[in-house]
Amino acid sequence: MPEPDIAALALAGLSARPKTLPPVLFYDDAGCALFYRITGLPEYYLTRTELALLPVIAREIAPLLARPAALVEYGASDEAKAAFLLDCPGAPFAAYVPIDIAAAALEAMANRARARWPDLAVMPIAADFLTPPRLPPALDGMARLGFFPGSTIGNLDPPAARRFLAGARAALGPEARLLVGVDLAKDPSLLLPAYDDAAGVTAAVNRNLLVRLNREAGADFDPAGFDHRALWNAAEGRIEMHLVSRRAQRVRVAGTAIDFAAGETIHTENSYKHSLPGFAALARAGGWTPARVWTDPGQLFSVHLLAG
Repeated sequence: MPEPDIAALALAGLSARPKTLPPVLFYDDAGCALFYRITGLPEYYLTRTELALLPVIAREIAPLLARPAALVEYGASDEAKAAFLLDCPGAPFAAYVPIDIAAAALEAMANRARARWPDLAVMPIAADFLTPPRLPPALDGMARLGFFPGSTIGNLDPPAARRFLAGARAALGPEARLLVGVDLAKDPSLLLPAYDDAAGVTAAVNRNLLVRLNREAGADFDPAGFDHRALWNAAEGRIEMHLVSRRAQRVRVAGTAIDFAAGETIHTENSYKHSLPGFAALARAGGWTPARVWTDPGQLFSVHLLAG
């Protein structure tokens, strides 16, 4: 039987003009595994640059937080980045609340975290982290540090990014802090290979969307009938990912026919690139006060500490 929510999401996007699919559909088990491969690719500078910044950031943030504190990570199906904060000498964390929509990956990660940090209260929340959920009552009285690494905020258009920031501000509460990874605007010759790698892993992530719809939404896509395309939209300041129909074709999704012209695209993801002043303004619009920013020597990537 088709999964009704997946089918409804797909049909809503594929019935629009131009056709779209929401990037949340990337993250089934296969999509998560492929994304982890992307983070290790030579073209994908984002992860290794952020990882190089995190040890310094962890040491500088730990003294700022009252004890006990809770680390609340948005989009947390892997604990690798949180580990820099949790393992830092003098870290005040008594609780870790990872939030992610990929429930199976989240639970596996939570089990690993419990084994690694047996004295830490690990409280996973399977939810759409882009609409920040209410936090567990057990966090009452704890200082709170929100953590949103990896430039995931770049997948949101500016109004949606403001809504996320405002929602996190409300969920984390007064006097909380939020640590956000933000990819910086730069020459497209550096940006584009990160989204169209030579090994074709990003293309596989994009096409896996269609495989998932075949499995979970009663669709009959031929994934080989679509090419992966990444492009730089200078007017919007974003990388776009598309699936391009290689021919005129008709596809069915949950019994509904969807026609594609040759060359017609499905817009599957945006990745906005920000300037340092631009993100600071966005943070203020979301109810936060910019407090600190860390960048690498090449100004490829930034991590922002925001205060409530």
